[in-house]
Amino acid sequence: MGKATKYVSKKMDEQGNIAWSDEENNIWHDLITRQLACIKNKACDEFVHGLKLLNLPHNRVPQLHEVNQGLMLATAWQCVPVNALIGFEEFFGLLANRKFPVATFIRSREEFDYLQEPDIFHEIFGHCPLLTDPDFADYTQAYGKMGLAANKEQRVYLARLYWFTVEFGLLDTPKGLRIYGGGILSSPLETEHAINNAGVERKKLQVLDVLRTPYRIDIMQPVYYMLKKVSDLKNVRKLEVEDVMNLIEQAKTLGLYPAKYAAKKTINITPSH
Repeated sequence: MGKATKYVSKKMDEQGNIAWSDEENNIWHDLITRQLACIKNKACDEFVHGLKLLNLPHNRVPQLHEVNQGLMLATAWQCVPVNALIGFEEFFGLLANRKFPVATFIRSREEFDYLQEPDIFHEIFGHCPLLTDPDFADYTQAYGKMGLAANKEQRVYLARLYWFTVEFGLLDTPKGLRIYGGGILSSPLETEHAINNAGVERKKLQVLDVLRTPYRIDIMQPVYYMLKKVSDLKNVRKLEVEDVMNLIEQAKTLGLYPAKYAAKKTINITPSH
């Protein structure tokens, strides 16, 4: 988790509503309009179905209680407001209890195309539609439980599992490549890069390989891991915590794969694309 951000999350009133400015609502409109066009025939079917269930407004930032109505009916998940950046313990604890943390701020025009912090557009548009899918919802909860059982060093490895599935996961389907990772689905640049760039590596997901793969948060990804379908996440979810920790120990013994990117001295913030 990050240590600094210029953004400040907005507070809810007594009715659970957030007062968004006209400009913030306009930014949401411009973001969702652009991204809906960008992901056409690229997003996985489960995401498209989730968008229909949530029926997100286009002309304004949605209120969390509106999103929660669809999530609760579909999978008993809910969004909860958090500060712009939260610690690992809080993050894992929320996921383990089927609560998805949403930072209640939206990016500025100056960072319209790329933002390192996870803003409300990234969280609501990028992730919440998939949380209406039972397999993805159960996997995300299981991941939170893994994180609670892990120590600080083990969580570094677990972060790679989240990164290459929930954030940057791809599907290799009979219709072609499809996206289920929210970090891709909320970014026009990453969407195009992940689907059409012939220079990136797209590998079948094996948990041990994922745990050994380094990444950088501030670049287009050079490596993606693929499943055949979202329901394949069951195979990861069904791993016992002890099994996952054993895989982490194997990854530590074998070492990380060579990085496919230039090194950066300090990386502090988890991105929102």
